[in-house]
Amino acid sequence: MFNSSEQFTLGLIITVYFIFLMLMSLYIKRKIKTYDDYNMASRTVSIIPLILTFVSTGVGGATLLGYMENGYTLGMGQQWIHITMISAVIVLAVFFLKRIRLLGEQHNMVTIGDYTALRYGESARVPTVLSFLFAYCAMTGMQFVAIASILNLTTGLNMTTGIIIGWILLTIKTYLGGLKAVVWQDVVQGLILTVGIVVLFFVVIYYSGSWSSIQANAQNSNQNQMLDFLNITPNEILIYLLTLAFYQFIRQDVWQRIWVAKNLKTARNGYWISMIIAVLLGAMTVFIGVYSKFGLNLNITETPLVYYHVIQEVFPFPVVVIMIIVLLAAVISSADSFFIAGASSIANDIIKPNVKSFSQTKMLLYSKISVLIVSVIALVLSLMIPGLVNLMVTGTAMSVSGLLAPVVFGLFWQKPSKMAGNISMWSGLISAVVWQLLGHPFGLHPILIGLPLSTIMLLLVTLFGKKDDVCV
Repeated sequence: MFNSSEQFTLGLIITVYFIFLMLMSLYIKRKIKTYDDYNMASRTVSIIPLILTFVSTGVGGATLLGYMENGYTLGMGQQWIHITMISAVIVLAVFFLKRIRLLGEQHNMVTIGDYTALRYGESARVPTVLSFLFAYCAMTGMQFVAIASILNLTTGLNMTTGIIIGWILLTIKTYLGGLKAVVWQDVVQGLILTVGIVVLFFVVIYYSGSWSSIQANAQNSNQNQMLDFLNITPNEILIYLLTLAFYQFIRQDVWQRIWVAKNLKTARNGYWISMIIAVLLGAMTVFIGVYSKFGLNLNITETPLVYYHVIQEVFPFPVVVIMIIVLLAAVISSADSFFIAGASSIANDIIKPNVKSFSQTKMLLYSKISVLIVSVIALVLSLMIPGLVNLMVTGTAMSVSGLLAPVVFGLFWQKPSKMAGNISMWSGLISAVVWQLLGHPFGLHPILIGLPLSTIMLLLVTLFGKKDDVCV
């Protein structure tokens, strides 16, 4: 894909970019004095950094590479990903955000485990931590693999070496700066990826020609359906709704950013603006995938490489280098968010409840140790488990199946008891895992089993089980 001279240039620029991120983490480390500084960015994040950290977390490597590939192979019907996503954004912003923010302020929350423990008792931390650790360790490991793939394609490094380099980079920078460093690096990386995607979108449109010529090309190849926004089955839309969209309601990294904002107004405005930007950027990547097939007329056999083929087609090499940095920014900005979200679950929900006396200094140390624990788990997963995507899907299925019903009902309904919440979580988690291990019998996604069961158990135990005093 790149000759030796180009690989040398790309390797040099990527190394400089890595060094820049490390130096930034070292600088921010000097400002971290407490547990709250490290895990919650001191709860003082203003509107611009908040917008960009939301965008950076929402638009990752999966957006640039995965959605663009989907556009190329499946067509405009993949825009339903973003239709379901904007629906979830509206619901969260209008109905959930204020409640989440006020609870976080009142109880100084760090993780969703803090909320489930408050609402359903300390025992509720266990299923909460299990679901999040499973998902976030797998997601972090996937980002090690993503960085390795970029290094492999651009510099020729083998995948194992690339995974180890990605592991070292992400571990050191997250260990040094925690969420505070993540947020401020997202300011830089969020700008890079936003500008990069927008520029690529308009350049691809320019080189693709008119919409009528794209329609003609699709017709000539007997693929008119690829330009139809309804070229998707209802079942696929339902899966997108239950996985990608509903997952937004219980994403720990989203809740944490709502809490780190300096006030409620900042949290609300930052979330609205950032999610509109993120959804638009995602939609643009699908358009780019479709236009590359019928506008640029690219014939790509290795479809996961659509992004690389597109940037090489429309840009000279110096701009290609910049676009590789755009891709790295997308991957790294999501990776460190997953990293710190998983680590904070260990520190806050496993270690903190079991220490005899709370100390900011001691908990800061435990938080850094938690980063190392997540780091090692994610590294082992990335090196030893080839089906890491399936592991991540299982993790998100566990989270939605086990946590969505008790969290959502618990936020707005006082009746669910502690027993109802715990039984709901465990039934959803276990059924989702079992269904995944069985290989999706009858073609049903684990969420289609776990979420209904979790909801039914919550309602049954609430209505017919023992009542207790819950006041949240």
